[in-house]
Order: sequence, then structure tokens, then C-alpha cells
Amino acid sequence: MRLEYFQLIDRIVDLNLADRKISSEATVPTASTIFEGHFPGYPLMPGVLLIEAMAQTSGWLVVALNKFKRMPFLAAVKEAKLRTFVTPGQKLAITAHLDHDGSGYAITAAKIKCAGKLICDASLTLRVLDFPNAEMGRMMRETADRIGLQVEAPVNG
Repeated sequence: MRLEYFQLIDRIVDLNLADRKISSEATVPTASTIFEGHFPGYPLMPGVLLIEAMAQTSGWLVVALNKFKRMPFLAAVKEAKLRTFVTPGQKLAITAHLDHDGSGYAITAAKIKCAGKLICDASLTLRVLDFPNAEMGRMMRETADRIGLQVEAPVNG
């Protein structure tokens, strides 16, 4: 995780476009300024960042399914359940499945596990739009390369 850049996914583990599924992993940093206030002497990964990690994993699935022609923005979080705490240094396994795609929205079922134990899950709604500019598309491709998202992307756009 690169909390300072709000990039929460370390790498894509598996991408199955036919089944509309993705798996990623992230290791919670052992040190970050975020833990100074959450909580002093008892550092915990904020729940909102766990939801964001599920949203980013879901987002990469949508980007891959759209072959880098469109990008997702988190629009709604439903039925989120945070079941236990996440502490610095823990390795997270994040999965998402696309349940619905249409009318400019995608809905995914996402979850995070740690050592096989369910940490949290939610239904996420993503608004899917064209990239706002070529620079954003380029940055997304660079990040995809860094995290190992292997999908054929068009050269332009």
C-alpha cells in the first residue's frame, strides 16, 4: 500500500474477465502517519480505507473489462460489514465480482480476507465514465503496469 498516494492495491493476483472476477493483495504498512491518530498506541487501519481498497480492486476489474476506455468512480457503498480490526503489517486478500454493468454504472460484490478470515465485505456501486483526459488514462496505465494488471489497452485515449 502506498497510503501517501492513496494507492491501496499492491498487486493484482488474478483477473478473470470471462467470470468478471478479480483478486488483489495489499500489505498494510507498518508505519504511516495515518496511525498516529487512528489510534495512538493502538494502530488500526481505518474502515474507510478498507472500503476504498475494495473499491479500487473493483475499479481495476471495471477498467480491465472496459479495456482502459472508461474508468470507475465510487458512487455508493451498501451493506458494508467491518468484522474485525486490521493492524499494520497484515497482508490483505481482496476480491471483487461484477454483479451488474449497464446504464453507466457497475455494481460489484467485494470482500477482504486476512489469513483466510473474512475482514469486511460490501456491495459497491461505481459510476463508469470516459477518462476525463489523456493524462489520466496514461497515469492509470502506468499504475496498472506497476500492480501487474495485464489487459490489452488501446494505444489512444
